[in-house]
Amino acid sequence: MTSRNTVRIAAICCALTVGLTSVAACNRDGGDSGGVKVGLITKTDTNPFFVKIREAAKKEAEAKGANLVALAGKFDGDNEGQVAAIENLVSQGVKGILITPNSSSGILAAIKKARDAGVIVIALDTATDPENAVDATFATDNKEAGRLQGAWVKGALAGKAPKLLMLDGTPGGTVDTFRHQGFLEGIGLTENSPEVAGKENTNGDQTKAQTAMENLLQRVPDANSLYTINEPAAAGGYEAAKKAGKAGQLVIGSVDGSCTGVRNVKAGIIGATVLQFPAKMAEQGVDAVVAFAQNGTKPSGFTNTGSQLVTDKPVAGVPSKDTAWGEQNCWG
Repeated sequence: MTSRNTVRIAAICCALTVGLTSVAACNRDGGDSGGVKVGLITKTDTNPFFVKIREAAKKEAEAKGANLVALAGKFDGDNEGQVAAIENLVSQGVKGILITPNSSSGILAAIKKARDAGVIVIALDTATDPENAVDATFATDNKEAGRLQGAWVKGALAGKAPKLLMLDGTPGGTVDTFRHQGFLEGIGLTENSPEVAGKENTNGDQTKAQTAMENLLQRVPDANSLYTINEPAAAGGYEAAKKAGKAGQLVIGSVDGSCTGVRNVKAGIIGATVLQFPAKMAEQGVDAVVAFAQNGTKPSGFTNTGSQLVTDKPVAGVPSKDTAWGEQNCWG
């Protein structure tokens, strides 16, 4: 990682750079309004999911008269960058930090230091391991989201035995683990089931997913189903399958709920996706930090911000909404 850059505070926006990709939200009045300072650290600043979290957090902070400083890792999995971001936010005097951890366990020491310094820390989207390493978590029930994806894929196979490929995310992340486990539960398989024909990690990146899928299809050309950690991975997997002339043989499920993902469901690129509500995570996180700063109230435990299967090909026993609903409720 590059060395820590100098903090610069401009008249319009606070720009903070710590050798990782960073974005700082503007104060409502264009300067330091003296309001509560809230830190936000996302996995990256390019994935539409995290862009939505940042936008929603900024809007909610402005509505509460708070100041948001938002940072992001260089890539999905950049734990070192997030550790540096926590240290810098604490030095900036934030009252609370909202974080989507790149590593659910690797970030724990930095979180403990922040909490020991009196800073409230709230996980968004991705739980820490253990979960009580933070004050609270606002997130999708990712095991349930994975289970919904798996149950739909099982139904869409219409009685055919699965020959399953899995495009996973980043090792060590609770989101990745929970979705993977939930999917297997939903489709009725275990980790060692012979029907699980191949797995690759993608870091949730479309380009990496396409390369991974190309490799998987070379080994398992007759695969008939595909689990994906998120919609960029699904898009990459589909492109690889399309180039190999095998897209038509695959039932593809995913999780996210971006407007691009919902459009891909509508176009038949993804069979179904599980929509999440990142704005709720951000809004509730900001509100909790402001409440803590105002009266010392601390949130605790896990708050499920909800999920919904979206598909135009419903299957029996799996509640779903169509893409018209999805287009009205998607993000990004």
